[in-house]
Amino acid sequence: MPRGNTANLLAAATRKSENAHSRADTAIRALIKTGQPINFRSVARASGCSIDFLYKSPSIRSRIEQLRLQQSTTPPADRPLDTGDSGIVHTLTAQLNELRRRHHLEVTELRAALAAAHGELLALKRSHGHVTLQPVTDASATEHP
Repeated sequence: MPRGNTANLLAAATRKSENAHSRADTAIRALIKTGQPINFRSVARASGCSIDFLYKSPSIRSRIEQLRLQQSTTPPADRPLDTGDSGIVHTLTAQLNELRRRHHLEVTELRAALAAAHGELLALKRSHGHVTLQPVTDASATEHP
């Protein structure tokens, strides 16, 4: 003779399944309303159901697959890119471009000055009989002869 109350277990399992179906349906509607992507992971996350449950429920599975396909073939709604901050964006972009231009000019001038200084240094060393140049390193720059 079987032990336990199988009728109560079956009723509880049925209620649990119906509750999960309801949560999945509510989650799908919420995802549609907010324009979020609909796939098994997003529905599982929003409903608290397992992905396995969603795959094993034929009605939910077909609905998710249909909506996922529909979203992949439908272009996203046109949203205006201008949020009212475009003036700020243009101003900041112009400032950044001006800073970049000035820094490039300054680096070019400094490189030219460095090349001229190297040339003068070479000329001085040659005039004093020092023909070879040693590269300047941090250690040799701090030592005094």
